[in-house]
Amino acid sequence: MVKKAIVTAMAVISLFTLMGCNNRAEVDTLSPAQAAELKPMPQSWRGVLPCADCEGIETSLFLEKDGTWVMNERYLGAREEPSSFASYGTWARTADKLVLTDSKGEKSYYRAKGDALEMRNQHTPRNRS
Repeated sequence: MVKKAIVTAMAVISLFTLMGCNNRAEVDTLSPAQAAELKPMPQSWRGVLPCADCEGIETSLFLEKDGTWVMNERYLGAREEPSSFASYGTWARTADKLVLTDSKGEKSYYRAKGDALEMRNQHTPRNRS
């Protein structure tokens, strides 16, 4: 019985020792300086985007708190059906851009400009208007 108690105690001590020696990588967290750079931005946008072969694309974008997004697009004056489309995916942001990754893994880049959202190229320089 004493032998069983000693073995159990040694097992518990070994377990706690191993847990204390865990060398896992540090989790990236936002420091207060980084958090201060992320100014609040609207969680939804509506507008009409230019279109080469229609009157415009009526677009609504909704950012959800869980990191997902939904976009609805309706082609105005389109000659073919369907003229409405929905897409979805995940979003992330930095101080200067919003990155939408759709369900196929394709990324699109945006910059908040006041209450508007400006579509950007991945390689567009930051200081360019």
